[in-house]
Amino acid sequence: MAPTAWSAIRLRDVSIPNRVWLSPMCQYSADAAGAPTGWHLAHYGSRAAGGAGMVVVECTGVAPDMRTTDRDLGLYTEEQVAGHERLATLISSLGAVPAVQLGVAGRKSSHGVPWSTAGTRHPVPPGEGGWQPLAPSAIPFADLAVPAEMTTRDGTRILEDIARAAANAHRAGYRVLELHGANGYLFHEFLSPLANRRTDEWGGDLERRLRFPLEMVRALRTGWPEDKPVIVRLPAEDLLEGGLSTRDMTTVAARLGATGVDVIDLSVGALVPEAPRPAEPLHTARYGPQFRSTGVLVAASGAISEPHHLDEAVPELVDAVLVGRAMLRDPYWALRARDRDPLESWPRQYHRAF
Repeated sequence: MAPTAWSAIRLRDVSIPNRVWLSPMCQYSADAAGAPTGWHLAHYGSRAAGGAGMVVVECTGVAPDMRTTDRDLGLYTEEQVAGHERLATLISSLGAVPAVQLGVAGRKSSHGVPWSTAGTRHPVPPGEGGWQPLAPSAIPFADLAVPAEMTTRDGTRILEDIARAAANAHRAGYRVLELHGANGYLFHEFLSPLANRRTDEWGGDLERRLRFPLEMVRALRTGWPEDKPVIVRLPAEDLLEGGLSTRDMTTVAARLGATGVDVIDLSVGALVPEAPRPAEPLHTARYGPQFRSTGVLVAASGAISEPHHLDEAVPELVDAVLVGRAMLRDPYWALRARDRDPLESWPRQYHRAF
């Protein structure tokens, strides 16, 4: 019998051929209109041919000011939708399920790309092609610009942006949708008392801080068909004194499940630069059993780089894994990790290599 990591999993009406998925990782290579380029076709196509059961396209902005950089992908114009349709069609044709992660960057917005100037810690002001970030509270991330505190009107507009982007993702042919709710993005900012100091209906105790994130999920669901699944990337905890605890986050996960979320994709920390950065293998997956107790399926990324990590993680800790850096280094990592006869698993165009 094949290990569970290589067995199919069904989410609503979508069947995914295995549980080893490409984690969404920004490429900062969109064209001037925010649409996918040839780089994206080559990058994601090779991972789809390389054995990933689902290819999750990088964090894609729901609006121009909800991107992290001006080289991020977007899903808010017709030109962008057309580019994503080409990308989703390619991924499907190579045997993987096409998915996309929607990004709502909040205060981690309007910064440089990693390989320019000071990189992602470098703010890009409006006069240089950047924009004014929005956040729950006027608390900056590191040395980035001080965000403007969101108004009710801002919130309404962002919810409309999310619903539109979800509808555009469906039109483009994506079959699974993930909302980035971790790593210090807007969803995470609202949840954490370290980033949300509001005193209105969106701030205070966890129940109040959760209100806008739940509205984000509801907005996404209005633009996304019921027969297609939704994933939310969620922090397992903040790893900081006074921040979100795992107990807090299992409460959040249960509420998300009741709001139409099918899978929680666990991350950890990253709300602020000084948060610890665990590096041990499966460090995030080890939170899985606590989150499974909520009744929601659980996936995790985080230092999964060796084939034996898959057997350790699935099904004992989580229901699926997302592999990031290992697949950046090797597009065919999943095929190698599966360790089957290459003539049974590799694309036939490559059989002469064996």
